[in-house]
Amino acid sequence: MGQIPSWNGKPYRSLDYTLREKFGEKIYKVSLNGGMTCPNRDGTLGSRGCIFCSQGGSGDFAGDPSLGIHEQIEAQKRQLLRKFPARRFLAYFQAYTNTYAPVSYLRPLFEDALSHPDIAGLSVGTRPDCLPEDVLSLLDELNQKKPVSVELGLQTIHPSTAAFIRRGYPLSVFDDSVRRLRERQIEVVVHTILGLPGENLEAMLETIEYLNHADIQGIKLQLLHVLEGTDLADYYRKTGFPIMSEDQYVDTVIACLEHLSSEITVHRVTGDGPKALLIAPLWSCRKTAVLNHLHHEMKVRPAWQGRLCKKEVS
Repeated sequence: MGQIPSWNGKPYRSLDYTLREKFGEKIYKVSLNGGMTCPNRDGTLGSRGCIFCSQGGSGDFAGDPSLGIHEQIEAQKRQLLRKFPARRFLAYFQAYTNTYAPVSYLRPLFEDALSHPDIAGLSVGTRPDCLPEDVLSLLDELNQKKPVSVELGLQTIHPSTAAFIRRGYPLSVFDDSVRRLRERQIEVVVHTILGLPGENLEAMLETIEYLNHADIQGIKLQLLHVLEGTDLADYYRKTGFPIMSEDQYVDTVIACLEHLSSEITVHRVTGDGPKALLIAPLWSCRKTAVLNHLHHEMKVRPAWQGRLCKKEVS
């Protein structure tokens, strides 16, 4: 058996590989909190958020919003430097919806982040229905200074699942937002959730196939977490809906990556929810072990090896 090519040691186009290719060195993310909320929480669309979203607004590991942006960056840097020889970083606005504010509020936040000498680029997590023209113009302007990417929370293409999780916008809004971002040459990363109630493997692969044709540059494959304090937790206690085992999840991720275009960068293949809030699946706390399990399975499966060998990467 020949050597299996890899993207920086992983059998798929990893974020680490893409960032090294773009910046010429290892780049780390610092997760920031811009102090914003979400139309699914402030009463515009709803008050309880998406069914799976914790009170931290998916930013449970982000910075302290009581600190300034430079202070948050420095605090996150200190944490990373305890483990890694980090030099340059992406400023990742992660908590809640980070374009859900006037430009007069967003500009100083984003410019402050980009002005930090160790920040190589900006990543903004948001909703597709929160990208008005003036915000897009701001992102376009900033993208001329340092690279900007926008992370869109799609989760699924299926209307019934989207309604169940209270996403709050139709697929057409996502399509339009991707088009308008790409017209400005802003890179798009899409969040998907694997294991949502009512979705089987076929449904999840339909989302992947749709995204192959959506002109996106990156994807996050997120394991569904049941977190304390969410409506999903109440639903789980009432119904006991099935949560994937580790083996099932590894099989699902491999199937998704087999269908995913090799041109799309994979930013995440799992996730670890806050341990204090996590109800299920508890095996996901072993993030390193899960990743090792996934990479081992990908390397030993003949079908995956055949797909990899179509593209030689030095």
